[in-house]
Parts: sequence; structure tokens; C-alpha cells
Amino acid sequence: MAILPLGQATQYPDQYDPSVLFPIPRSENRLKLNIQSNQALPFVGVDIWNAYELSWLNPKGKPQIALAEFQIPADSPNMIESKSFKLYLNSLNSARFKNEEDVRERLIADLSAVAGSKISTRINPPELISKKGMQEMSGVLMDRLDIEIDPNLPADPSLLEVNDSFGPIEQCLVTHLLKSNCPVTGQPDWASVQIRYQGRPILEEGLLRYLIGFRQLGEFHEHCVETIFCDIKRQCKPDKLSVYARYTRRGGLDINPFRTDHNSPWPENIRHARQ
Repeated sequence: MAILPLGQATQYPDQYDPSVLFPIPRSENRLKLNIQSNQALPFVGVDIWNAYELSWLNPKGKPQIALAEFQIPADSPNMIESKSFKLYLNSLNSARFKNEEDVRERLIADLSAVAGSKISTRINPPELISKKGMQEMSGVLMDRLDIEIDPNLPADPSLLEVNDSFGPIEQCLVTHLLKSNCPVTGQPDWASVQIRYQGRPILEEGLLRYLIGFRQLGEFHEHCVETIFCDIKRQCKPDKLSVYARYTRRGGLDINPFRTDHNSPWPENIRHARQ
């Protein structure tokens, strides 16, 4: 892999520069999950990015500010490295655009070229986002469990078990205790995760212990969610499964991957308290 801009001393661009965008092939991390590049993915999904520091100039040179939402398909060949994404967005600060739609079209063209697949974006005024407010993930909160655990133990998929005494159920489980580390800088990445499934009841204590085991893992957000999805699917064999994580922002960006194996609607992009 080429040298990532993340973790490197970087000169912030003072003019529009899409060349700073850096692709990361998804196939490299998926090989760790035994997903070959020539086989069908065991899930569909989307990576929802929120940018809180989008700005550009109007034709008169007056700065404009907005928030932007980006949706990158999970089946795109590449992820976009987060620091390069931030550098790219900052390169727009001194660029003039005739209107907001011109900005949106430029974002779609540049980001789609790097992701290798068509992305979608929406530009929102800050007042619209503030009206939506905040909303916590729905579901049974596993953080209520009073468990004793060694937080330094790595995630162990064998902890994922089901209760065979009960028939299939539909359940939604949530924890705010997911933490992993940036694979380049080692900085902590915090997230809340929501797991919806239909199948034999998953034992909550084992699932929570498994998820806490990500604390020492150095991996990208998207791959953490795909690992969780694949481990639960393999160990618990639910009939239907969706995994959604909302990460806290860093550098004006947050990343919220969603993976599912059935015809489930994409989750609503509503911030929670830590975002």
C-alpha cells in the first residue's frame, strides 16, 4: 500500500485540489475475512460520512458554510482515507462556485472517481440539522450488564453464542462501548453500534464481551463493522442481520458504516449525543 497521508505532516492546500484524495482498496481488508475479490459480498451497505466544516466562496468571494452528508456504497472498490478527505474539503475553502448545486456536482464527481463507484451527497444548512436535533440508537442497551472483563483481551468470536432453548426472535441490541484504534496513528476511535437480527437469541453478555475486545484493535471503521457482521453471521447464524456503527467525529468528519444481508432500508442519519 502507498504511504497514507494520515499520520504524516501535511501542508494544507490553499487552492482546490482533488488530487489529495487517497483511495484505500476494500479488498485488502476483506481478504482478512476470507472474502475474495472475485466472490459476491455477504452483505450490502453504505458508509455514511458527515462533514461539519464544508465551506466555499460564492461568485462575489463571500464565504459560504454548510454541512454535507456523503453516502459511499459498500460495494465500491475503494474507501477514501479520512485525512485526505479532510484535506480535499479544506481545498474548497478558497474555490469559487456559482451556486450550491455546482459544489454538489463537483463533490460527486471527485469522490466518485476515487471511490470507483457513484457516491451521493446532500448539502444542508446548519439550521436544518439543528432542527433535527439528536436521537440515540433504538434497541436494548447491553451496557446495563454488570460484567467483569479484562479490557485488554482481543475480540474473540467464540464468545458469540445463541440460546438454543428459544425459537427465532427479532431483536435489536445496542452498545456505546465500541472502541478501536486508527491503524496508522493509533488514535482511539469511539462508536455506538446497533445490531438488528432475526434468529435464535444471541447471548448479550458474550456479545458485549466480544465488542469490548475491539479496544486494542488497529483497524478502519468500515472494516470493524464488516468484521462484526461476518463474525456474528458465522457464529450465530441469524436468518437476517444488520450492523450499524456511528463513530464520533475527528477532524470535522464522522464515518458511520452500515452492513446488512437483507432488504433493509438504509438507517436514518441522525446524530447522537456524542456526535
